[in-house]
Amino acid sequence: MNKRIAIGVDIGGHHIACAAIDIDKNELIPDSMSEESVNNKATSKEILSKWCKALKETIDKISSVSLVGIGFAMPGPFDYVNGIALFTKEVEKFESLYDINVATEIRNNLSLPNNITLRFINDATAFGIAEAWIGKAKNEERTIALTLGTGFGSAFIEKGLPVLEGNNVAKSGCLWHLPFNGGIADDSFSTRWFTNNYYQRTGKPIAGVKEIALEAKKGEETALQLFHEYGSNMGEFLSPWLEKFDAQSIVIGGNIIGSFEFFGNDLTKAIAKNNIETKVHLSELMEMAAIVGAAHLIDDVYYNKIKNLLSRM
Repeated sequence: MNKRIAIGVDIGGHHIACAAIDIDKNELIPDSMSEESVNNKATSKEILSKWCKALKETIDKISSVSLVGIGFAMPGPFDYVNGIALFTKEVEKFESLYDINVATEIRNNLSLPNNITLRFINDATAFGIAEAWIGKAKNEERTIALTLGTGFGSAFIEKGLPVLEGNNVAKSGCLWHLPFNGGIADDSFSTRWFTNNYYQRTGKPIAGVKEIALEAKKGEETALQLFHEYGSNMGEFLSPWLEKFDAQSIVIGGNIIGSFEFFGNDLTKAIAKNNIETKVHLSELMEMAAIVGAAHLIDDVYYNKIKNLLSRM
């Protein structure tokens, strides 16, 4: 009997990463990883071409006979049921893909037969699914998963399944859209908060959080203050939801956690100040979490448990 191979795909703000997973053993197929940088402001043709190039590289590394499906961890807004992009200029990425059926374009571009399933899920939810399945939260009943990067991704996970509604979770089971500090949470906990505030306070443009962390390592006061505010604000924002959801842990991924040493203490102190004992974990799966979580969609037993949730993500 052939292995059942699924490809998991992580669509990031500036990249795509793919890998093949044996979904019966939950094992990475060696040397199947492929990555491409992507300009999220490019034309739809260029973006889709980059995505398909990475996918083809991974497909070429495995036996196509064993490939049963491809799962995509995709940022929103997106129609996860039908595979249609809903990005607008307000989200500041992939606007050229608006109203394009990504599933159809990828299937046609790669000449994929109809028996190869394509499934989509929110990227932060895929991250949370993997962390609850095989990662830092695998022994915990309830966790809130966060991905900190180009956007502020989040998911409420209970017993391995995303929770999208109820009095103990935010609307749609995510936090990015909630009001905070005169805007929404995404304004305060994504990369642009750092770059915008650093420029406003110093008059110096800076590429990203990594570069601000380098300044913090040198002891630069503005950089250190930004991280202090970021961690404190996040703890203040999260605390009511940690209490409502009775979360045993937070699991954090995304590129901003490379700077956790500068804001982690402020985050945990702000949570503790509210008499909340939720543990804070840093992902060890990192980018592979979204890939594994997306590949898990191709397991029909798991997919049947969550498919009715996709239309509400």
